[in-house]
Amino acid sequence: MSADIDVITLGHRIRHFRTEKGMTLSDLAGASGISTSQLSLVETGKREPRLSLLGVIAEALSVPLTDLLKNEAPDPRSALEVEISRFQGGPLFASLGLEPVRPSAGTPSATLETIAGLYRELDRRARLAIATPEEARRANNEIRLRMRGQNNYIPEIEAIAEERVKAAGHTIGALSHREVSVMAEQLGFTLIYVNDLPHSARSVTDLANGRIYLPPASIPGGHGLRSMALQAMGHRILEHRRPLDYAEFLQQRLEINYFAAACLMPRGAAVEFLQQAKRERNLSVEDFRDAFGTTHESAALRLTNLATSHLDMTMHFLRISDDGAVQKGYENDGLPLPVDATGAIEGQIVCRKWSARTAFDHENRTTEFYQYNDLPTGTYWCATQTGTTSSGSFSITTGVPFAESKWFRGAKRPRAASRPAPTSRAAARRPPSSPTGGATAPGRAHVCTPTSCRRCPPAPSRASTTPRSSASWRSTPTRSDRRRRSGRLAVSFSRRRARRAARSRGRRVAAAECRERRARRRSRGREHPRPFGRRAPRRRGTHRGRPEAR
Repeated sequence: MSADIDVITLGHRIRHFRTEKGMTLSDLAGASGISTSQLSLVETGKREPRLSLLGVIAEALSVPLTDLLKNEAPDPRSALEVEISRFQGGPLFASLGLEPVRPSAGTPSATLETIAGLYRELDRRARLAIATPEEARRANNEIRLRMRGQNNYIPEIEAIAEERVKAAGHTIGALSHREVSVMAEQLGFTLIYVNDLPHSARSVTDLANGRIYLPPASIPGGHGLRSMALQAMGHRILEHRRPLDYAEFLQQRLEINYFAAACLMPRGAAVEFLQQAKRERNLSVEDFRDAFGTTHESAALRLTNLATSHLDMTMHFLRISDDGAVQKGYENDGLPLPVDATGAIEGQIVCRKWSARTAFDHENRTTEFYQYNDLPTGTYWCATQTGTTSSGSFSITTGVPFAESKWFRGAKRPRAASRPAPTSRAAARRPPSSPTGGATAPGRAHVCTPTSCRRCPPAPSRASTTPRSSASWRSTPTRSDRRRRSGRLAVSFSRRRARRAARSRGRRVAAAECRERRARRRSRGREHPRPFGRRAPRRRGTHRGRPEAR
């Protein structure tokens, strides 16, 4: 028999057809030529029958063999019994140490539904409890890759959001709080703003009484009140059920965030606004944000939803913390993002010369910071806006390849703020290096190379580039250069003279100590005569064989 056949479902299907024919266990066992006890074990799923025996049973029941081998339960009650039997045969139920429930013909179907519901909830909580950070990162990475494959665009949710916004009476401009309340009323909910929400909850939905509880103010650096209300309604509109694992939880969260953004910035009005800005070569996340009254992060993410499908351009999005770690990221333009062993980008540190990090060094943070980044995969133009939350600062970066930068405001006025103006004549004369040499050309804030950045992919080596022309930058040393060089020479000469004096002083001290030791030995009569063949010692009171002058 095939390994795909479920023995429990097979037993319930045999029992279903047997009872339909009005046959007892003894009648079917006699017609099949097997014992009643053996047939009972087959119906309860405790014994796997041979295919030849199944053919005999199917012939006795006057049904095709394929009907017996189907994996679907024959009726809803049998489906509940199969679900309960499967759970009670698993390791989770065995760890509880409880006696299994044996459904009988007299057990009400409502009781079976309650038992199956309890088992489902136990299984869901067990799956969430054993979700490790590696599994969560892997699930998040799978969703990111899937969204990149569809250009971060979900047309089904776009259509649902447009329909709901039109039904609320919205025509133009930003979606108002009153229109969001109307959308909630159309679903049978009332928005209530309270101060005592749990710290870990953005909103609480009371399905029984039709209420959505929200905080009294927006979350700084996060979600606005309209967005949080739309996210809570999104679960109802998109018909989400309780997630079974962390991957399904992340997918549902992505869908409600997408729904909220599609309502705040409806597809028709948003595409018309962006296409007009592109024709004028004045695309900007700032203008898109202000036109629809959303946060900068929501506007940047919404731009990634519509850029490829409606504006015919690829782009990337990054949210970076003040320590350089990636919190969110999306790209379909080939930007090389740092990844870990599982392929996840969350928590990875980006290059400190990227605009996502250099923007923190600027005093004026009220407007976007523009910068070009030269990478081995190409040149990218980036616009970065910084913000602050209770947990620290963060930056929101959107960028496009160099060929698409002409449509954005700020692409013609790049700020190379990471290269300050020279403060000396020598620094002013220092020539700019080639793009692969580690320094940036005018209008470029950073070029990633192996010497300047260890986190970015390697660039071509300096030895492979054209050598710098020495004639064009050769100049006569200034007075300060000559003075600096003469000072270094004087210091070097003084050090050599000091070392020679120290060596001479050491030799004189060693000779004096040697003479003193020999004098002490002579005074004690322990001076040993020199060996034969050597010159005899001088007599006391003589100098070089001559009598000492008195």
